[in-house]
Amino acid sequence: MLKNMSKNTKYNITTYGIVIIAFAAIQILIMTGNVSSLIQGLLVPLCTYVILAVSLNFTVGILGELSLGHAGFMCVGAFSSAFFSFCMQDVITQAAIRFILALIIGAVTAGLFGFVIGIPVLRLRGDYLAIVTLAFGEIIKNVINALFVGRDSRGFHFSLKDTISLNLEADGQVIINGPQGISGTPQDSSFIIAIVLVLLAIVIILNMINSRDGRAIMSIRDNRIAAESIGINITKYKLMAFSISAALAGIAGVLYAHNLSSLTASPKNFGYNMSIMILVFVVLGGIGNIRGSIIAAVVLTLLPELLRGLSDYRMLIYAIILIIMMLLNWSPKALEWRERYSTKIKNKLNSKSTAKEAE
Repeated sequence: MLKNMSKNTKYNITTYGIVIIAFAAIQILIMTGNVSSLIQGLLVPLCTYVILAVSLNFTVGILGELSLGHAGFMCVGAFSSAFFSFCMQDVITQAAIRFILALIIGAVTAGLFGFVIGIPVLRLRGDYLAIVTLAFGEIIKNVINALFVGRDSRGFHFSLKDTISLNLEADGQVIINGPQGISGTPQDSSFIIAIVLVLLAIVIILNMINSRDGRAIMSIRDNRIAAESIGINITKYKLMAFSISAALAGIAGVLYAHNLSSLTASPKNFGYNMSIMILVFVVLGGIGNIRGSIIAAVVLTLLPELLRGLSDYRMLIYAIILIIMMLLNWSPKALEWRERYSTKIKNKLNSKSTAKEAE
């Protein structure tokens, strides 16, 4: 059965299988009490980073454009969904329905931001594009950081100054409190939901890559002039890829927001460092390698916590592992060794299957 499948289908099924097996293994470890509460608390953020890494790899690896504003789209998805859930938690009492609606709102809002920002930004290329997307990400974060939103019997009130400027009634309620963000968001996300969203993101990206639109996007990456000469609409496909990537970052933001009781737009959460960290996942996992991005996000998220017992040497070991991973992924000698080793394994497997058929 596997022999009749195409290479892409085998790759996709293997990727889904890795995620499902990892989920099953973690669930068994949790049930048997072999996972600490600290690691359990990292499981939902871990899935968030996987979605972010996979979605950014679609822009960087498949479209071939360097974007540093991914944390900004995550911020949009997080705050738009958290705002909806906070306002609707007394109206929509079913957590599942409320979360699904919040998910749609976060994804659509982030996707729209990606589309609007992409119109002027995607005319640029290379370092210029990276700098402008970084600027847009910082603008989004800082606007939300300065935003005050309240609600009373007269409706919603907005201000960029302080809560007093909202002019709320005595029984009014502040929803977004500037740098303090949103407090009291219902914690509707869980590890099971997070895994489902990871699988959804992987399915969207892998099917997109193997589709006609995906091949058009990759042709733009490989040779823009040749793609344009055969009638491929460069602007359309670049905007499509950028918007899909932004929408998936918005989904990651929804998951992130509904895992916390308090959501703030601080630089630590949605700033430049977050965008760089996501890019590190993509580069270490391999640009254009979706499975590699998943593995890199998992390893680099869990590693600092697993090394916490080593105290002063923790970050030194972390840095050394980063360098080793980089060399293994990009060094010509390491790539040659990996290719030779994988060929040997394939030949052994083929010879074993041939021997079984002969018997």
